[in-house]
Amino acid sequence: MKIAIEAQRIFRTNKHGMDFVALESIRELQKMDTENEYFILVSPGPDRCLEESGNVHIVEVKCPTYPLWEQVALPRVVARIKPDLLHCTSNTAPLCCPVPLVLTLHDIIFLEKRQASSRSLYQEMGWHYRRLVVPRILKKCSRIITVSKFECNRIQQALHLKEGLLTAVYNGYNDHFRMKDADKNVIRKYVKEDGYLFFLGNTDPKKNTPRVLRAYAAYLKQSESKRPLLIADLKEDFLDSILKTEGIEDIKPHLAFPGYIENKDLADLYNGAFAFLYPSLRESFGIPMLEAMACGAPVIAGNTSAMPEIVGEKALLVDPFKDEEITDKLLELETSPTLRQEQIEYGLERVKLFSWRHTAEELLKIYQSIKK
Repeated sequence: MKIAIEAQRIFRTNKHGMDFVALESIRELQKMDTENEYFILVSPGPDRCLEESGNVHIVEVKCPTYPLWEQVALPRVVARIKPDLLHCTSNTAPLCCPVPLVLTLHDIIFLEKRQASSRSLYQEMGWHYRRLVVPRILKKCSRIITVSKFECNRIQQALHLKEGLLTAVYNGYNDHFRMKDADKNVIRKYVKEDGYLFFLGNTDPKKNTPRVLRAYAAYLKQSESKRPLLIADLKEDFLDSILKTEGIEDIKPHLAFPGYIENKDLADLYNGAFAFLYPSLRESFGIPMLEAMACGAPVIAGNTSAMPEIVGEKALLVDPFKDEEITDKLLELETSPTLRQEQIEYGLERVKLFSWRHTAEELLKIYQSIKK
């Protein structure tokens, strides 16, 4: 088979969740499948994180904007390559595709009632683009992939897709996320003290940043240790606006907010963390939870959407709408070394259920079913 995979943003420097899912899946297919020929369609970028091989060819597609890249340039390249199928990996796809289409629909958050508007113009434009494109392409897909059973049920209930069209394929995590002695030089790039709390907050409302900061403020009032909070992917002006709105500006000296954290540094930061906070309002999967558990960091996760499915019922789950539950779990971990050790051991076992190898094997089955 000739298989085209859209991976438009994997060469950008500041990669995010869907970029890593595409990249890691492609790398695993490259290693395990030498019978089929893959054409990886990307936008030019500085991070050449994927190399060509006998079974993998990189095709750079240039276009000034994402909608034009996807709706105009991508179909033209696909028509020239003439693959047996096109797999679009990031929720959207060309409205006119000359070959059978496989779509990874990570979630349908953009079709649900919003908690709040995004403060990022890029995220806001992406939300409107997905609302416009996705309903129009679903009926044109040969197969649709999502990333959890929760999301599979959610999509089916909302969109009433025909039987057999939608499949859940779990994500994995990179094996460089493992328990080790954390590199203090890496940690000091981001936070000045050891034993910190780690939170992946950003401008997306679903990440629940205001409530996490309120919960942390309450923690500081009750804790004897008063551990610092390292917040990834959040700019100072946005942070300041939240602190001011919530009336908790006094906690800022306890916060470390370096902005975007390079993926290569995350394993050290997870290993150095006392606990990892992921009390999101809504997740279709949640790869950072696996990464943290694989590094031996206890995870405090939301009890909504796909998070319980991924971390399991024995994890530390909280109602993400209740600040006090987040605070209580932090204090429980801090006052009970036994609980913390149990969570470390539980997490290390739980992550054995997930791998990119398994993800790639499931993708290959789907590709082969379309050829038949």
